[in-house]
Amino acid sequence: MSPTPTQRALVTGGAGFLGSHLCDALLQDSYSVIAVDNLVTGNLRNLEHLRNEPRFEFRQQDINQPFDCGPVNYVFHFASPASPVDYAEHGIDTLKVGSLGTFQALDVAHKYGAKYLVSSTSECYGDPLEHPQKESYWGNVNPIGPRSVYDEAKRFTEAATMAYHRYKKLDTRIARIFNTYGPRMQLNDGRVIPNFMRQALRGQDITIYGDGGQTRSFCYVSDEIDGLLRLARSSEHLPVNIGNPVEFTIMDCAQQVLRVTGSKSRFCYEALPQDDPKQRRPDISKAKALLGWEPHVTLEEGLRLSLEYFKGAVEAEQPQVASAHEPA
Repeated sequence: MSPTPTQRALVTGGAGFLGSHLCDALLQDSYSVIAVDNLVTGNLRNLEHLRNEPRFEFRQQDINQPFDCGPVNYVFHFASPASPVDYAEHGIDTLKVGSLGTFQALDVAHKYGAKYLVSSTSECYGDPLEHPQKESYWGNVNPIGPRSVYDEAKRFTEAATMAYHRYKKLDTRIARIFNTYGPRMQLNDGRVIPNFMRQALRGQDITIYGDGGQTRSFCYVSDEIDGLLRLARSSEHLPVNIGNPVEFTIMDCAQQVLRVTGSKSRFCYEALPQDDPKQRRPDISKAKALLGWEPHVTLEEGLRLSLEYFKGAVEAEQPQVASAHEPA
C-alpha cells in the first residue's frame, strides 16, 4: 500500500488472533494503527508487544454502538467471534457484530472516505456441494442450524458491504478467509489445530469427530496476512478467496501434529457435529490472477513455526487446570 507516515488504519477486532497479526503488518508498513475490540473474544496479551509503540493505539469499544476514531485511510473490519466455541456461546453477539457492527464500521469508512476491507469466511459456502469452492458458488448453508449465527452473520456482512459499495460508492473489498492458524490462537477455541496441539502437548487422547475423513485446508497466518494486504491494495470489490488450496483430511492433520510435537497421544472418536462441513478447499485462481498471491508455508512448516507458542500456552494453562481440581 506504500503509505505515508500520516496514513491511519482502523482494525476492528484488533485484539483477536488474526486482527492482532494484521496490526503488526500494518505497523511494519509504516501505518499508524487504531485497534478497536470489546474483548469478548479478543485478548490484550495479543497486543502486549505494542504497548510502547507510538503509532499504535488500542480502544476498548463495542462497535455495535456508534463510534468515531477520527480520520482514517483504511478500515479493516475483523470484529467477530470466529471459533465454533465462541460463536456457540456468543450467538446473539455474533449476529449483532455482523450486522450492527458492520454498519458502524462501514459508516466510519464512508465518513472519512476510507478504503474498506472486511474479513468474511469460507463458512459462507456452508457444507459445500461444489468442490473446490469458487467465489461464484452461492453455498449450501442451513440458515437455522447451530452454526447459522456465524454463517449468516458473515453472509449479511457481505451483503451490507456490497450495498455500501453500490449505493454509497464506498471503496470496498471482501476477503473470504479459509482455515487459518498460527501463534496467538486460543487453546480452547474449538478449531482443529489448537485442539490437536493442546491435546498432543498435554499427552491426552486426540479427539477426532466423525471418522476423520472430512477435509480442511490450512493457511499459515503470515501467508494469510500477505494475501489480505494484497487484496487491500487491489481494486477488486467482489469476494476473493484467501486460503491454502492444499487439502488435508482431519486425520492427516492429526498425524502431522503428532509428528511435530513428538506426542504419543492416541485417537478417540466422537460424533460429527451438526452441519460440520465434509469438505473445504478454496479455489484461489482469482487471488493468483488478480493479486499474484498464493501461500507458501506448508502445514508441517506452519506447525513447527507455531510449536513454541502452543507449548508456552499449554504451560501457562497447566497451573490453572491444576488449581481448578484442588479441594476447596
